[in-house]
Amino acid sequence: MQLIQNPSKSEWSTLLKRPTQEVKDIETTVETIFDEIAKQGDEAVNKYTTLFDGVQIEKLAVSADEIQQAENEVSAELKEAIQLAKSNIEAFHTAQKTDKVVVETQKGVKCWQQEKPIQKVGLYIPGGSAPLFSSVLMLALPANIAGCKEIVLCSPPDKKGKIHPAILYTANLCGVAKIFKVGGIQAIGAMTFGTQSIPKVYKIFGPGNQYVTVAKQLATKYNVSIDMPAGPSELLVMADDTANPAFVASDLLSQAEHGTDSQVILVTTSSRIAEQVKMEITNQLNSLPRKEIAAKAIENSKIILLANYQAALELINEYAPEHFIVCTAENDYFVENIENAGSVFIGNYTPESAGDYASGTNHTLPTNGYAKQYSGVNLDAFTKSITFQEIQPEGINQIGRAVELMADAEGLAAHKNAMSLRIQSLKK
Repeated sequence: MQLIQNPSKSEWSTLLKRPTQEVKDIETTVETIFDEIAKQGDEAVNKYTTLFDGVQIEKLAVSADEIQQAENEVSAELKEAIQLAKSNIEAFHTAQKTDKVVVETQKGVKCWQQEKPIQKVGLYIPGGSAPLFSSVLMLALPANIAGCKEIVLCSPPDKKGKIHPAILYTANLCGVAKIFKVGGIQAIGAMTFGTQSIPKVYKIFGPGNQYVTVAKQLATKYNVSIDMPAGPSELLVMADDTANPAFVASDLLSQAEHGTDSQVILVTTSSRIAEQVKMEITNQLNSLPRKEIAAKAIENSKIILLANYQAALELINEYAPEHFIVCTAENDYFVENIENAGSVFIGNYTPESAGDYASGTNHTLPTNGYAKQYSGVNLDAFTKSITFQEIQPEGINQIGRAVELMADAEGLAAHKNAMSLRIQSLKK
């Protein structure tokens, strides 16, 4: 990791730049595939599954027999771990339910707001070298708690045409009935337009590589919403002399192993911690099965040494990390003043991986600085708010004249007339 000492603010934007790649060529590819899927449906989906995944799929939908087989392949110990995580995630997201808000703004004028579930949602679950069955928990559980009527799950098949058994087991455990063996751009396209096998959805959730990310963003052109613009994983750790260097290094490597385009950053006020963490990363890296991936990600990563907490906090808010770990003598200072972060992990004994799996919070989070304006996935992400109002004759007397005056001032005579007719009717 590159060590940068006390950089000036003028250097921050360059220093904090993500290792993003050019997306123009990807956009062209996505548009081509989308166009074929819109016209040809399953035929186009199968064509690109063969091209990108190297396997021909006879039937896109996962069968009950395949789910049963997957359940038999998942160990009892892993099932128990998944069920523990499920319990915590359900508890945290169920607590996010809100009651109907009712206000009488004037005598006879009643307004209220009520949450309604998004009827049809699509969940994208990456497979490949890291089958993210934990993402099934993070997406399917709040979708069910919110009351979404139709949940569609897509995940890429392996070379044998199968979805990883842990993904299928978890999906079935979470009550997902529509599971399809399709990944990448073609999965997003199928859920965007609908095919003979795969239903069209109203909103698409889930992490993915740069191709999936661009596909999700372009899906919004076709009347489909997405959870957030999410790209490669990232982590920033704020540490001082009270931090455990081995813990810090393990956290940095836990995100670095996601992919070569991941980015991890250590911000510290201690030169000793900076050096010890570098040594720990070297030592721990050698024992990782995904060593090559993590090592390339570490090349994109930095240690930034700053003079004090205030400068550190300002830089962290500017970076807006997806994951933010704080291990200092003054954790409360950072917790109370952090403005931009996807999820925050506090103290030496709160690894980021706890949030990835089993603490209860959601791990689908904004990356690439989008934490400045986006929240991570939560229960609200699967609902929309509808406002209602009911006005009694007494309410017309309270607000009618104001409506007439405002409509007239805007030059909207029909708006004014809609109220004037009602006012006149009450005078008879």
